[in-house]
Amino acid sequence: MNFLRQNYWRITVSFVVICLLQFAFIYFKKISDDNYPSYRDNNFSVFGLNIPRNLSFCEEKIPTNDYALKDNLEKEFFMNKEWKSNAGYLFSKAQKWFPYIEPILKKEGVPDDFKYVAVIESHLSNAISPMGAAGFWQLVPSTATHYGLVVNENVDERLDVEKSTRVACKLIKYAYSIFKNWTLTAAAYNLGVGGLQNALAKQNTNSYYDLLLNRETGSFIYRILAYKTLFSNPENLGLKKKTLNYYSKVPVKIITVDSSITDLNHFAKTVNCNIALLKLFNPWLLGDKLNNPDKHIFEFKIPKKTNADYSYYYADLMKRVKTDSNITQLAINDSLLVGEENVINHVINEKESLKDIAEFYEINEADLKEWNQIVDSIGIKPGQMLIIKLKRNKIGN
Repeated sequence: MNFLRQNYWRITVSFVVICLLQFAFIYFKKISDDNYPSYRDNNFSVFGLNIPRNLSFCEEKIPTNDYALKDNLEKEFFMNKEWKSNAGYLFSKAQKWFPYIEPILKKEGVPDDFKYVAVIESHLSNAISPMGAAGFWQLVPSTATHYGLVVNENVDERLDVEKSTRVACKLIKYAYSIFKNWTLTAAAYNLGVGGLQNALAKQNTNSYYDLLLNRETGSFIYRILAYKTLFSNPENLGLKKKTLNYYSKVPVKIITVDSSITDLNHFAKTVNCNIALLKLFNPWLLGDKLNNPDKHIFEFKIPKKTNADYSYYYADLMKRVKTDSNITQLAINDSLLVGEENVINHVINEKESLKDIAEFYEINEADLKEWNQIVDSIGIKPGQMLIIKLKRNKIGN
């Protein structure tokens, strides 16, 4: 009793301090939670999926504490049921094509996040839309020719990944010179500069997140954020941790031509190649000849190693028809299609087992061994390429 009397004020002060600390913790936690969208559906929790906080596009942070924004993000992250089934397919493509796209974006001064625009527009394929847009960046003929690409009956340089990426950079930089904002620039890539200017003026705002736009453009930035999360933090979408280990670029030699070629088959032989490889590495060639009355300088890519099978690697460059679902289907014969299956390739990463790969693609490990004639799992090595056979509905077809 004497102890309590002697230490009454000390105990009281300690108690008050503890209460204040608890109150402060609860208060600031509530503020923190209020300042970020709560990614929990009104009727149920979304298990295995999590939208990371502090999302940004080109280092421009998205606004917080906005119910409409939260709703739009949830639609892209949670209502797209094809995330997991498409993930392996898109990872495989990104590992091949980001090494071609990223250096060009950097050289042109365009933020790296714009590579996800190509993922959205074409799923990193040479898609042809019903409206005539084509290639990884879905350029229309008038835009492509305005920026120096050749588009005619026997040549379509929009199907050259590197050339089309350079043109896309010019479009992006032009839009940025007008809007001075990367988020609005990305929206303008989808809607057009004039269309976005009109929308901003009519709705008296300068923020993408305050605009009421058509369905495609209205969800465009949210979809970019979802794809960015998929590639940089796949575990947030309920996927097993997987990092992008880029494939090496296929070594090629460049042969420049400034004249017409009446027979591409004969030309292929003169450069120690064959017509199949010539067209695989130069998908912008549409026919069996090259008409070039204007003496345009064309660059032919010829693989330095001509006896290798590049069909898996370069299949994405085959012409495809873009459907309304934003998934592409082949428009020409594709050697990768086998019955009701689609064959893709997977390069084994460090510390990756056959079991890990089978789980990621949701396939049977025994089937994986059979497709690749693997008897002993211990014998697999990093860098080894595996054949993966997915049902067409696994990749959205």
